Amino acid sequence: MKKFFSVEDVINVYDIIKEAINLKKNPYCFQHIGKNKTIGLVFFNPSLRTRISCQKAAFNLGSNTWVLNIHRDSWNIEMKDGNVMKDTQEHLKEAISVMSLYCDILAVRTFPHLIDRDYDYNEVLFNKILSYSKVPVVNMESATLHPLQSLADVMTIAEFIPFFSKKKCKVVLSWAPHVKPLPHSVANSFSQWISKIEEIDLTITCPEQYDLYEEFSNGVYTTYNQNEAFLNADFIYAKNWSSYINYGKILCNNNDWMITERKMKITNKAKFMHCLPVRRNMVVEDSVLDSPNSIVLQQAENRIYASQIIFLKILQSLS
Repeated sequence: MKKFFSVEDVINVYDIIKEAINLKKNPYCFQHIGKNKTIGLVFFNPSLRTRISCQKAAFNLGSNTWVLNIHRDSWNIEMKDGNVMKDTQEHLKEAISVMSLYCDILAVRTFPHLIDRDYDYNEVLFNKILSYSKVPVVNMESATLHPLQSLADVMTIAEFIPFFSKKKCKVVLSWAPHVKPLPHSVANSFSQWISKIEEIDLTITCPEQYDLYEEFSNGVYTTYNQNEAFLNADFIYAKNWSSYINYGKILCNNNDWMITERKMKITNKAKFMHCLPVRRNMVVEDSVLDSPNSIVLQQAENRIYASQIIFLKILQSLS
């Protein structure tokens, strides 16, 4: 593996899930691969799980890490080409090039502005990072995708209903309310990964005008009726995203879309999923999040092994 931007960089999704689950059982067995290696973690926006899980994953592999929070620890970075740099001290080109000299893998997290859809969906910033880096780049979240989160998500589902047994399961990705316009990256990426797994029937439910971009929803059945979607579901994955059609806008403030205990009963005891952080009693009721059927902490733990298997694959390719 020469880079990890999306699921398309994975040769076989089933294999990577199996390997991540096996790695979880014996996380220190590849420390010889990471010895004397450094993984750089660059954040253009805040992080809790992504930062710590990647550090832990690197530690499990015997690697060193350094962490740079761009907006707190760095010079002001100029993102655009051709600008006269009066208010910025360092251009992205030199910044990424230099950082990549200080590590063997460069993992980067960016964030969309949710203003210019073409800029975000063409992944202009991340593609610049890929071109400037002199070492393999790992996507810790980009304007449109969050593949490490999605790998952890499908790994978590597989721990409950092994895909390898060929048992079918129904997964529902449900929009939920939020006070701020949020990116599409988790929803896009989850849908993209699920499309590679034959044993999962995915349904997306959201208010009208919140349909995901078709490249990522890829013909997945979408309904504007949340209760209908929840019928016989095995997993409910709650996530907010802003409108794609009216890009970056909040068009629905309907609290009826919150995940409640009553709605979960429609599903016949489905597992509840969320990528975290989550706003309690806005996205989901306390009673759902704190119930035995909530597996959000297992998802969070699996972020370690999702990152670790990707770092391992890249380090092996460097040997």
